Amino acid sequence: MTLLPGTYAQLEPFAAEWALPTTAERAAARSTSSAEQRQAFYDAVSPHAAVILDELDTRPLDALTDQEKRLLDLVMAFGHVALAVEIQGPDEARHRVWRDRMIITRATADMPA
Repeated sequence: MTLLPGTYAQLEPFAAEWALPTTAERAAARSTSSAEQRQAFYDAVSPHAAVILDELDTRPLDALTDQEKRLLDLVMAFGHVALAVEIQGPDEARHRVWRDRMIITRATADMPA
């Protein structure tokens, strides 16, 4: 069984770790990942992120298949990781301490469609 739509099979190795259903889980994955893991994920998703969002944006959220929902979760995690890679870079570890103290209890992105 594949977790993502077939056209994104090359991203499948990242799905179990990064395609998480809530903002809190995505933030935790960012916090617990190594710089190398974040960079590998960023490098894999970066060339596809805009296309993925364009494709998913053509349909209502409640019409997405389970595989498409996981693809959306994956690209949402990419947003977390892009900040770490592009902006914070080596300072990510220092910022992690504060992010771990800010407990996410709910987020707009987690609300039902």
